Amino acid sequence: MNINEIQSKSILSASKVYDYVVNPYVGCQHGCSYCYARYMKRFTGHKEPWGEFVDVKINAAELLQKEINKKKKAKVWISGVCDPYQPLEAKYELTRKCLQILAQNDWPVVIQTRSPLVLRDIDIIKEAKHFEVGFSITTADDEIRKLFEPHAPSIMERLNSLAELHQSGIRTYAMIAPILPGAEDLVEMLEGIVDYIYVDRMNYNYADFIYKKYHLEDKRSDEYFDFVGQEIMYKCTQLGIECHIFF
Repeated sequence: MNINEIQSKSILSASKVYDYVVNPYVGCQHGCSYCYARYMKRFTGHKEPWGEFVDVKINAAELLQKEINKKKKAKVWISGVCDPYQPLEAKYELTRKCLQILAQNDWPVVIQTRSPLVLRDIDIIKEAKHFEVGFSITTADDEIRKLFEPHAPSIMERLNSLAELHQSGIRTYAMIAPILPGAEDLVEMLEGIVDYIYVDRMNYNYADFIYKKYHLEDKRSDEYFDFVGQEIMYKCTQLGIECHIFF
């Protein structure tokens, strides 16, 4: 893993998903095979494979403190092209420092992660007025998870973390995206621990080699994604869970 400490020029960026996004890191140790964020390599100059480099924006908190005073208050996504709670966060605490600043200034925040490390910051999240936390969970089958996301936390770790957050009174959600084989079995596991669910299909070709190697090509068809999307929506309707399908 090539880890570099860098001085960033800005931290609070416009986003097409929410109003703003904060990415305390460039690159991600989870290195999920399908991750759309690997396109970042075109702009960063990194030669290493995705998942084998991380740039640490050590001045992230200082920048954020300055930038929120200059911009209109609006919803902030943490994060868009990295996991804000990848293992390095345990050492650098950049995400925690940014959350403290946003909470102190009463900015609304949507956290998205795969890591139970987010529980470390439950003190900040609970006290903030407009924070919510979501976990990316792409399948109910941890053997499938190991094929596509071998360096990410297990499915059960994510579910247990969501449960703890939800039971603490924090608004929670699950991002079933991209749909991987076994995703249709997630809804029952999410009942009672999330306020809503987002669902999206696989939209990138980065993981094609895994589908081919393990003979899963039929799990990448339009028909498969349509079936799973409808199955998830049906189950959510039956259980009274708010659900949003993005395809």
